[in-house]
Amino acid sequence: MSSQNKRDQLILHTALTAGRIMIENGSEVERVEDTMDRIAHNAGAKTSQLFVMITGILMAINGEVGAQIEPVKRRTFDLEKISVVNDLSRQFAAHKITLQEFSNRLDRLDKSTKYFPFWLQLLSAAMVSGPLEVVFRHNLPDFWITCVVGALGWLVFYLLNKFIQIRFLSEFAAAATIGVLAIWSVHLGLGNSVDDIIIGSVMPLVPGVPITNSVRDILAGNLVSGPARGVEALVSAAAIGFGIAMVLQFL
Repeated sequence: MSSQNKRDQLILHTALTAGRIMIENGSEVERVEDTMDRIAHNAGAKTSQLFVMITGILMAINGEVGAQIEPVKRRTFDLEKISVVNDLSRQFAAHKITLQEFSNRLDRLDKSTKYFPFWLQLLSAAMVSGPLEVVFRHNLPDFWITCVVGALGWLVFYLLNKFIQIRFLSEFAAAATIGVLAIWSVHLGLGNSVDDIIIGSVMPLVPGVPITNSVRDILAGNLVSGPARGVEALVSAAAIGFGIAMVLQFL
């Protein structure tokens, strides 16, 4: 293989890895396309052709190396990883790192499972649940119990995602747990309104990023990825609703 073909393969690997990491962690398609185009251009590719979907990426450069496909097998939300990819792309554009260094650091980032500490996730879930319950329902007495129920609901969501990994089951089970805890807390005199506690506690589970990205993709003309993200968000929201409805129906 010639040195030019080797470099083209490295460009493809770097751009495809960057794009896949961004898609997997919640980036919109337009941002992915722009980042991959910039990587290819800054690496010296004369032309680049892209087809980006939320389930896979197809890319070819220079018309000499065959197009390559990078499947997207999982989707989660880690905006920190997206930020790191964008930062590495800027460093490469400014010639602060080489293409090989860029590729190696992307590979390390891809394999990294580093995320926010579990205790911080629980604290964040609590701090989202309680204040939003007050904002939406103006029920200050239920602030603290909503924080606790929201944190416990996130605990169920986190554990199921980590050990079972069945799509949408974690949202359903977490919502059902929130419903049960909200009812029990009112029965025990710890809270005043089941509805208010539930409304605040489910906020950490609401698929806000997929819905936002779906609208952005549709407005940008991505009429395949946009609706696909929208359907994913609607199924996630339906799982949350079914979990709450089942508890209210039987309890």
